[in-house]
Amino acid sequence: MPLINAPSGCLYLLFTVLPLAVGAEKQDLAPSPDEQQLPRAMHSKMKEPPRITVGRRDAEVRGQSGKTILRKAKAAVSTLALDGDYGEEQVTLTHPDGFKVGDGLAIWDSQSGGFHTTVARITGRNGHILSISRPLNADCLVANKAQAATVFPVVSGYDLEGARLENLVIDGNKEENVSLNGCRGGGIFLYRGFGTVIEDCHVRHYHGDGLSFQQSNDVLVEGCVSEDNAGLGIHPGSGSQRPVVRGCIARRNGEDGLFLCWRVRHGLFEKNILEDNGRFGISIGHKDTDNLLQDNQVKSNHQDGIFFRNETEGMAGHRNRLENNLIENNGRNAQAAGIRVRGETKDLVFKNNLIRDTRPVAERKQSVGIRIEEAAGEVILEGNRIEAATQVEDRRSTH
Repeated sequence: MPLINAPSGCLYLLFTVLPLAVGAEKQDLAPSPDEQQLPRAMHSKMKEPPRITVGRRDAEVRGQSGKTILRKAKAAVSTLALDGDYGEEQVTLTHPDGFKVGDGLAIWDSQSGGFHTTVARITGRNGHILSISRPLNADCLVANKAQAATVFPVVSGYDLEGARLENLVIDGNKEENVSLNGCRGGGIFLYRGFGTVIEDCHVRHYHGDGLSFQQSNDVLVEGCVSEDNAGLGIHPGSGSQRPVVRGCIARRNGEDGLFLCWRVRHGLFEKNILEDNGRFGISIGHKDTDNLLQDNQVKSNHQDGIFFRNETEGMAGHRNRLENNLIENNGRNAQAAGIRVRGETKDLVFKNNLIRDTRPVAERKQSVGIRIEEAAGEVILEGNRIEAATQVEDRRSTH
């Protein structure tokens, strides 16, 4: 404890009173007899309502390139004291300190990942009880380690049409935040953001995906950088069709550089750099059909360069075209392929790609140029230049 000299020459002790850890009376957080939900909401009345301040009118989300930086604050984290029930619009926390009205928060348990995670806003507080802006997407049970944290997208857009975002730097401060999955968050996140343009934005150090857009058709992402994020670099998904991702960089992310999730169709992915990511450079899978990927550089990723996921025929990534891409030096600690086709994937076209490993011979891991696995259908190879120990490894019995 620090000592402070008093004017009289006496010494005063400065100390802090801490909560009792042993023998302290346990607080009863069960609903009280007078707690009732509001007539048109799934939560009770809150003592602390939201407070709104009004700033500039007619503002746009437009920054100054390289200078406008939005940094995620340190997250508060707590277990749930009571089960959060599906459809409920409030949660009861064990440790509510740090959760303020107006904060964003995520709520989940070990069984409620993906779209079952709830991301909402705190609309009121009554001691340990928080009201939230959206109903819970799933049961979040104490028995399944249910918890809440003030983690959320740094910039997000929901139910938008024709929005534009440009010239922002997003710093996710991942060291002071727990993970938020990319279906519900990212450094920049869209949900049903139709026709949105994201241009010249830089997302870094987010504890999740750098840039994620879900159920958002006709999105343009151009000239953006997504780097050093814990999850995926760029993540179009859940039926986001006709996306254009052009001239972007995704590097040093914990998982894939570019991840085409579910039902990403009729998209254009061109002139991007996908390098040094923790899994694949590009991943294509569930109903991801009819896309064109051209003039990209897919380099130095830890596993295969471009990976077609293991899907049955009805759900596979058919009719995708890879043209004029540079695919080199992939594979970090194990042997890898430049392009690997899994599942019952068919009608692919690989044309005029350069596939090679330029590292010293003893360090080369991209030992196969193109690997086509047993269940795959037709794959057209035309004009590719392949420099590998095995140029094409075709495991199909008939082709």
